[in-house]
Amino acid sequence: MTRTVYVNGEYLPETEAKVSVFDRGFLFADGVYEVTSVLDGKLVDFDGHAKRLERSLNELEMKAPATSDELLEIHRELVAKNGIDEGLVYLQITRGAPGDRDFAYPAADVPPTLVLFTQNKPGLADNPTAKTGIKVISVPDVRWGRRDIKTVQLLYPSMGKMMAKAAGCDDAWMVEDGKVTEGTSNNAYIVKGNKIITRELSTDILHGITRAAVLQMAREAQMEVEERAFTIDEAQSADEAFFTSASAFVMPVVEIDGVPVAGGKPGPIAARLREIYIDESRKVAL
Repeated sequence: MTRTVYVNGEYLPETEAKVSVFDRGFLFADGVYEVTSVLDGKLVDFDGHAKRLERSLNELEMKAPATSDELLEIHRELVAKNGIDEGLVYLQITRGAPGDRDFAYPAADVPPTLVLFTQNKPGLADNPTAKTGIKVISVPDVRWGRRDIKTVQLLYPSMGKMMAKAAGCDDAWMVEDGKVTEGTSNNAYIVKGNKIITRELSTDILHGITRAAVLQMAREAQMEVEERAFTIDEAQSADEAFFTSASAFVMPVVEIDGVPVAGGKPGPIAARLREIYIDESRKVAL
């Protein structure tokens, strides 16, 4: 079935959707994006994603092509048109297409490009991998210094995924100055003595929307949370390890650089956080 996508004010069959070859997202990765999960045909954590999108645009001095309310309506329309019960909505905004290639930002009257599309993911909430866990490798973090901005500069994370695949693993955790920053597309955590440990917010990592929700829910459930950096050695000897993301929710990590974590089986805290997050998200989804 051909998907309906949204491009600059129009709902189009994906086969008819076009963006200029001069678009700065294509030429310079000059753009930002968000991914919102869909459960039961409703949007999860939309307000958080909308606020982070606004922040990313402001940090890059990029114009917003639509208000949050307008974006919400577009998201809902795409979910309806594509019959998404469980899945994802991707949104991408670039600085637009000035008509030629130039490192300097285009004139203020060049409109930004706005694109949205859906991915149908049946079984998103009941992903069997959550019961078995994933394996990760560590790779050096050589990305630029503003990882808190959710830009479309995703080449190195993509390379990290491929390095993991070549090693027979599922993902990579990136390491800088001896400490884990984050996964290629997720925030990283360990559990030691029932304490959840994850790197503190800064320009070093993406300020995950799922991260914020999960940590809030953990605290409300009387779980102890410590926000600090940790090493790969510390993660390998932890009681549990897991990651969070909008597309995977809470996912246990059972092996790091070939070393099993806690016997190589998912732990109870990650399982409980996943359960709480999915249950609560269903209740408040838009």
